[in-house]
Amino acid sequence: MTAQAAEKAPRTAPAAPVRDKGRAGTWVRLVLLLLFVLVFLIPVYVLLVTSFKPLTEADPTQAWNLPKVWTTEAWSVAWEKLEPGIVNSFLLAVPGSLISAALGALNGYVLSKWRFPGADVLFTLFLFGMFIPYQGVMIPLVQLMVNVGDTLGVQLYGGIPGLVLAHVVYGIPICTLIFRNYYVTIPDELIEASRVDGAGMLRTLWSIVLPVSGPAFAVVIIWQFTSMWNDFLFAVFLTGPSSWPTTVMLNNIAGAVTTPYSQQMAAAILASIPTMVIYVLLGRFFMRGLMAGALKG
Repeated sequence: MTAQAAEKAPRTAPAAPVRDKGRAGTWVRLVLLLLFVLVFLIPVYVLLVTSFKPLTEADPTQAWNLPKVWTTEAWSVAWEKLEPGIVNSFLLAVPGSLISAALGALNGYVLSKWRFPGADVLFTLFLFGMFIPYQGVMIPLVQLMVNVGDTLGVQLYGGIPGLVLAHVVYGIPICTLIFRNYYVTIPDELIEASRVDGAGMLRTLWSIVLPVSGPAFAVVIIWQFTSMWNDFLFAVFLTGPSSWPTTVMLNNIAGAVTTPYSQQMAAAILASIPTMVIYVLLGRFFMRGLMAGALKG
C-alpha cells in the first residue's frame, strides 16, 4: 500500500536546471552591462590619459597610448585659463538654480493645491514656454535687457545678473511642471486640515509642503544647475569677456590657433566636475522626484 501511494504521488522536477538557467541569465546581463560600461568609459580614458601628457605626446595618433612622461602641466595651464570662467559659472548656476527652485515651488504649489479660475489655462500657457527655442528670443531679449537696465540704472545686458535672469525666466515652465506633478501626490486632506487649523497659504506651504519637497528640489536644482553650467548660446550672446562662464572659456581654448590637446582634455574634465558632484550628491533623489505625479494629476 505504501509503494502504491508513493507511485501515485506527484513527482517534483529537479530545481537545479532552473537555477542554472537563472545564473546563466544573470551572467549574460552582467557581461552586457560591463561591455556598456567599458564603451561609455572609452572617452573618459582618452581624456584622462591625454591630459597627463606633455604637448609633444598629445597627438591624435597617440591618443590610446599611456604617457611616456607623466606631467600635470596641462592641468595647471587649463586651470589658469578656466578659473575666471568657473567663478562666473558658479555665480550664475548657484543663485540661478536656487531662485528657479523657489519660483517653481511657489507656482507648483498654487497650481496644484490652491485652485483658482483659469488655473489649467495658465498652466498650459506655462508649458508652452518650454517649446520656445532660444534662437527665437535672442534679439528681443537683448533689447529688453538693455531697455530695462537703462530704466533701472543697472547693468543687465553684458553681465552675470542678466544671464541669471534669462535662465530663471526660461526655466519657470519646467520647474513649475516638476513641482506641480510632485505636489499632486501630497494628500489634499493635509492641506484641508491645515486650513481647518487656521493656517493660511504661506503657513501651509512652510509647515506642511516644503518639509516633504526634498526630491522635487533635488530634481529642479540638478536640472537648472546643469542647464546653466552647460549653457553656451545665452552665455556668448548676453555676456561680455569679463563675465564669460566656463563653456565660453572652454570653447576659446579649443579654438586656439594651435591645438593643445592635453590642455583641452584637462579643461574639459575640470569643466565637468561640478555637474558630476551635483549628480553624486543629489542623484538618489532625482528619479524619485522626477517620477512623482506620473500616475496622478
